[in-house]
Amino acid sequence: MITSNIIKVFIPATAAFAVGILLAPLLTHYLFKHRVWKKVAGKTALDGTPAVEFEKLRHTAHTGTETSTPRMGGVLIWVSVMIVTLGVWLLARLVPIPLTEKLDFFSRSQTWIPLLSLLAGALMGFVNDLLDIHPSGERGVRLRTRLLFVTLVSSFIGWWFYAKLGVDSLGIPGDGTLTLGALIVPLFVIITLGLYAGGVIDGIDGLAGGVFSTAFMAYAGIAYFQNQINLAAFSATLTGAILAFLWFNIPPARFWMTETGTMGLTMTLAVIAFMTDTPGNGYGVAALPIIAFPLVVTVLSNIIQVTSKKVRGKKVFRIAPLHHHFEAIGWPSYKVTMRYWIISIICAIMGMTVALLKAS
Repeated sequence: MITSNIIKVFIPATAAFAVGILLAPLLTHYLFKHRVWKKVAGKTALDGTPAVEFEKLRHTAHTGTETSTPRMGGVLIWVSVMIVTLGVWLLARLVPIPLTEKLDFFSRSQTWIPLLSLLAGALMGFVNDLLDIHPSGERGVRLRTRLLFVTLVSSFIGWWFYAKLGVDSLGIPGDGTLTLGALIVPLFVIITLGLYAGGVIDGIDGLAGGVFSTAFMAYAGIAYFQNQINLAAFSATLTGAILAFLWFNIPPARFWMTETGTMGLTMTLAVIAFMTDTPGNGYGVAALPIIAFPLVVTVLSNIIQVTSKKVRGKKVFRIAPLHHHFEAIGWPSYKVTMRYWIISIICAIMGMTVALLKAS
């Protein structure tokens, strides 16, 4: 049984990586052929003012890349996941032998909700990216519209957790339980919005891919030890697809993930964290700030920067979010990326330990 479960997790993950590697040249050709990048360079600061420090940084470390590196690389991730997920499901029905039936992880109880969140976020992000590359220099879908979308989708999923799956509490390390009742719905919405805000970590070549792959790999391990094998297989499949993206996103990046990747991944991460909590007899939500620590500090650095400018009239960081601050003080971008990877791995191990305390 253990061997077959391991096969069920690792074969789809390997398949997703292989599919991503094979699709990447086709995607690259399409993105370059249709010039899928920003036509007008430049950013605004968190408070809406011109991002002076970032512009200085762009002219030193990122010269020209914003208007010459394709966006929408996140398509590679969710398309690869879809191909593998639906592929093994279809194979199990066309060739119903024990092996193909075992590999099928497309189940209503464990994969429908995370897959829905992935596709919903990815498609909304896709629309945003299409507008972002328009010759008029539009900045994509308005932020308030995207936040409203994430709120509505996460409200529905939170309600599903509460009303359909009976999730009304969270596990507290130390064999405790925090019963929230219907408040579990707004809590899920807040956590999803927080993770989505952390999606701005997609700002340096290789950074987002390394952070997200580590986080989903950790939750694949958590789900596996909770005997949620289908969920573990789905998380591992996501990891494989992200690693395929990362293969082409390491410096110098062939393409960037952008919103079609980050929105879907952050929304899905929130779903999987909740599914590895009380439904899996674990502490998936309590472990989330640890496993997703790079995303957490990204959000906090933005909050601190905006608050400080409003209250004190001065900045705390040269640039927010934090990874750009490190670039601004002289760290090469590859050094920032690799150190974030190291931190992500350490946090993933610590988070897995916390999440599995109840199982032990």
